[in-house]
Amino acid sequence: MDAVEAANSGHPGMPMGMADAATVLFAEQMKFDPADPHWPDRDRFVLSAGHGSMLIYALLHLTGYARPTIEDIANFRKLGSPCAGHPENFELAGVECTTGPLGQGLAMAVGMAIAERHLNAGFGDELVDHRTWVIAGDGCLMEGVNHEAAGLAGHLKLGRLNVLWDDNRITIDGAVSLSSSEDIAARYAAYGWHVVACDGHDMADVSRALKEAAADARPSLIACRTIIGKGAPNVAGTSKVHGAALGAAEVAAARESLVWTDEPFVIPQPIRDGWAEIGRRGAAPHAAWAERLKAHPQAAEFSRRMAGDLPAEDWLAPYLDTLYANPPKVASRKASEMALEAMTAAMPEMLGGSADLTSSNLTKAKAQTPFTADDAAGRYLYYGIREFGMSAAMNGMALHGGVIPYGGTFLVFADYARGAIRLSALQKARVVYVMTHDSIGLGEDGPTHQPIEHLASLRAMPNLHVYRPADAVETAECWALALERKDGPSLLALSRQNLRPVRTQAAGENLSGRGAYRLRSAVAERRVILIATGSEVEIALDTAELLEAQGIGADVVSMPSWERFAAQPADYRDDILPPLKPEQLLRVSIEAGSTFGWERHTMVEGLRFGIDGWGASAPAPDLYKHFGLTADQIAPKVLAALRV
Repeated sequence: MDAVEAANSGHPGMPMGMADAATVLFAEQMKFDPADPHWPDRDRFVLSAGHGSMLIYALLHLTGYARPTIEDIANFRKLGSPCAGHPENFELAGVECTTGPLGQGLAMAVGMAIAERHLNAGFGDELVDHRTWVIAGDGCLMEGVNHEAAGLAGHLKLGRLNVLWDDNRITIDGAVSLSSSEDIAARYAAYGWHVVACDGHDMADVSRALKEAAADARPSLIACRTIIGKGAPNVAGTSKVHGAALGAAEVAAARESLVWTDEPFVIPQPIRDGWAEIGRRGAAPHAAWAERLKAHPQAAEFSRRMAGDLPAEDWLAPYLDTLYANPPKVASRKASEMALEAMTAAMPEMLGGSADLTSSNLTKAKAQTPFTADDAAGRYLYYGIREFGMSAAMNGMALHGGVIPYGGTFLVFADYARGAIRLSALQKARVVYVMTHDSIGLGEDGPTHQPIEHLASLRAMPNLHVYRPADAVETAECWALALERKDGPSLLALSRQNLRPVRTQAAGENLSGRGAYRLRSAVAERRVILIATGSEVEIALDTAELLEAQGIGADVVSMPSWERFAAQPADYRDDILPPLKPEQLLRVSIEAGSTFGWERHTMVEGLRFGIDGWGASAPAPDLYKHFGLTADQIAPKVLAALRV
């Protein structure tokens, strides 16, 4: 109450209503050690109802984590305080994931539970034997991603996953009954979950329910019947306490009701001592685990994987040698599948999957077996038609550690997954999105499946690296970059149609790591730079040949990653794209998608060839001709711009 009041902003109701249940959870069930918040075998706690962030901040402080300090809490929601409006994993150790967009915390917890079972199958109970606990509200259970994630968890029988549902029957608008009349317990039972109910303010009853949940082999939903804002005598049980400070008068009344006589941010010593004892309980099991790790034959491998370090042996160079020896003409989705054979053999931490498009995304290597309820050692997940749930679960896997998740769908369905992709980028999760059918090149499926604005919108997302490789070599290079990256997600946009090889000789470095590079240098006096990505790089090469035949020198720049190029030193960027006026050097972009944003590379006076409307249903070659994306159509327009 005091923190929300000091900020004059926040959500006091949920923390007050769930305080009793959370106390039982941390005192009796949670395995954690505040002295080492990153202990690999700790239980994971996810506050899916992230608006109630003061609950987790209070729990972390009281149990002895280094931060938040009481000063941090007093500065709740203020600039510089790690106690942000919603919990952020990069601000505080002990916050396992960034929550706030409702439902995603629960979905990420499903991923954490998957990672725990998978690592347990590989390293045994000695090193991996923990649970994932979630506090979720009515909003979390209403959001569509909840249905996707809960259905997957039930199917996989993730018995180490337990969700405490804050069943207070209040949302911002008022009573839940205004908008919902479904039987949530029956829905979860239909998912294959174990469901148990308790009085969320009767600690003995909460304890009974948590023990029952922990003992069940299925994921559990614990329905905690609570009163939102419990302790606030005039607004408890109403929507008024959901998302606003109580006000000085109500805080004073609540203090009297709760018999709380101390000043704001003063915690009585007996209460401090009791919580400190709870925090110290994890030290002994942590120490015992550390001894088991020392003696374990796979200790080094386990530690490597949990640290997120890649194996020392390089898979990329020998694989590229095979491509240079016999350059393949394949779709980049097929090139990705080919690379996966080498990658998954070299990196056992890669855990793949697809949202029911395995045969289209080509995301499964031959040696990968399914992850199932009966075999958690499998390295491939069949997510079903759950793009959002898949993406959120992958965030949870990445944040849990020990695995590098990748998952496939069509690029156009990035819209279904966007909320999770955004959280991947925000919380710096090492997730690889494999998104195929990346343009009108997919052909006859038509505008509903042809991504137009998607590359532009995804490139606008901070900390997301978007790659659009031009051939098999670039595809392997982009995969290597995605796997090496520890501080955020990567997205590979891959073609359905075959692409001819454009890189046939060893370069001595990962050129895609530059973001953009000169693929072909002008022969005649340079007048034009053609910049292209993916399937349009070969069109740029053909256009350059036509221009050269007219005496116009043309560089061709392949730009698989805007983000990587922007991070290069200025002298490199100026070498690839010299800062000259268009009449001196015309810049031209070619990409089968929206031209939005390409001005940063072509300059306003440059030319941009793309699609700023919708696609159409037809074979790919017909579509490229229809939209003017052929060398025969582009070259005359470039010549006209040069006034040749």
